[in-house]
Amino acid sequence: MLEILTNNLFSPVVLFFVLGVIAALFKSDLKFPQALSDGLSIYLLIAIGLKGGIELSHYSLHSVFVPILGAIFLGITIPCITLVILKRLKVDFPNAIAIAATYGSISIVTYGAGISFLDQVGTSYEGFMNALVVLMESPAILLSLFLLKAAEKSKQVPAVQAHQLGIQPSLFQFVDKEVLRESIFGKSILLLTGSLLIGFFLGEEAVPKVKPLFFDLYSSILILFLLNMGLIAGARLPEVKKHGIGLLLFGLFAPLLYGTIGILTGGLIGLSIGGTMLLGVLAGSASYIAAPAALKTSVPEANPSLYLGLSLGVTFPFNLIVGIPVYYELAKWVQ
Repeated sequence: MLEILTNNLFSPVVLFFVLGVIAALFKSDLKFPQALSDGLSIYLLIAIGLKGGIELSHYSLHSVFVPILGAIFLGITIPCITLVILKRLKVDFPNAIAIAATYGSISIVTYGAGISFLDQVGTSYEGFMNALVVLMESPAILLSLFLLKAAEKSKQVPAVQAHQLGIQPSLFQFVDKEVLRESIFGKSILLLTGSLLIGFFLGEEAVPKVKPLFFDLYSSILILFLLNMGLIAGARLPEVKKHGIGLLLFGLFAPLLYGTIGILTGGLIGLSIGGTMLLGVLAGSASYIAAPAALKTSVPEANPSLYLGLSLGVTFPFNLIVGIPVYYELAKWVQ
């Protein structure tokens, strides 16, 4: 275990992330142009989507049905557990909803780092895992915002009064159209889903054309992206301190709790060690792309420095340095 942790810590991916954090903490003038940062994000989303689609084309729907159910189960369960924990920590409801959506959704970059880790240790995984990334991105966001809208509606029209007025509650009256649009057609989900479908329909025929850019250069471009993520995470760290030790501990222990739930789920649905580990990585990660994009307009009263500070400043580096090797060992133990 110690050897795996050490090897992960001294991998180029992690070291460049740490370099970015150091640069931010010491207020270096190193920074990425916004256009380059966006371009790197787009590249990673397309690369992971294409890989998943091409691999998914090798499987029948019957063979991936149970893993899909497992992914949806995690996307619904994790935000519910998060809300219970945050209620204990006395976090106000809008911020609790925002954090629940953030931790229930996934980090595509943490997942990419998990794949790089498996490549380093020579462990294979199911090709359809990239498809599960898409499925786990939206459910938590939609569920969390549905709960928020339901709470707001119940305050506006109490249940007894609604019954007296003859108002029949509808699922759709709680869901804002803008929330649905952001959750389904936001940049990350659109690119992941679109790339996955393109890879799925073209199958192996697409490999010669996409391999030089999206397969061969993936690890090198991931290093650049994580250097930029280190700069952003380092800038967010001081913000988390303002909100007390309870939330800081949540940011450190939540990924282990949710990652363990993901790994147990992976074991129950019969995934390999690599697939089980990646499901743990997805469950233990927190979104800082899709969820914040939806939350920005849907929950304006929530504090972005809180949910972004926790996901990007605490949970992301924890997973990158410690979490991924721990999930790998847990996956081996479960198997």
